Amino acid sequence: MKKQVKTIRRWMIFFMVTLFISGLTAIPAETELQFLSKCFSPGTALGNWIERVYIGVANTNKNYPFISYGYDWLAFAHFVLAILFIGPFRHPVRNKWVIEFGMIACILIIPFALIAGQFRGVPFGWRMIDCSFGIIGLLPLVICYRRIQELEQITTQEASYEN
Repeated sequence: MKKQVKTIRRWMIFFMVTLFISGLTAIPAETELQFLSKCFSPGTALGNWIERVYIGVANTNKNYPFISYGYDWLAFAHFVLAILFIGPFRHPVRNKWVIEFGMIACILIIPFALIAGQFRGVPFGWRMIDCSFGIIGLLPLVICYRRIQELEQITTQEASYEN
């Protein structure tokens, strides 16, 4: 039982930290894009895309800085969602629904990225990168979910022995 709880807690910390860091990266988007645009050669598909996005964000920030407030709210949502996972960290079985919620959200990233990205003119390869965040996020949550199921089974067995 302790092994399952320890595993769940480690994966929850990993998930919460990566979710928080992911949100944190949304705030300095222009600076990050400027850096990336210098890392990738112009003339390549990826280099051209990053440069185009950088110019778009830089021009928008210059002329309409309030639009980037949306990035701030994106970051805030990541922070709040990371806090949500404190529940299963503290009481995994009781808060199994949070893990289920997270798994559903990770799965929904895929159709959302594919559909919204198509409408916004985002290249398919970049949409695949976005989809990978859902898949990568799903992995620790599935591990936690399975450990919680094991923990539930152990708890149920212990309770039946006591009666």
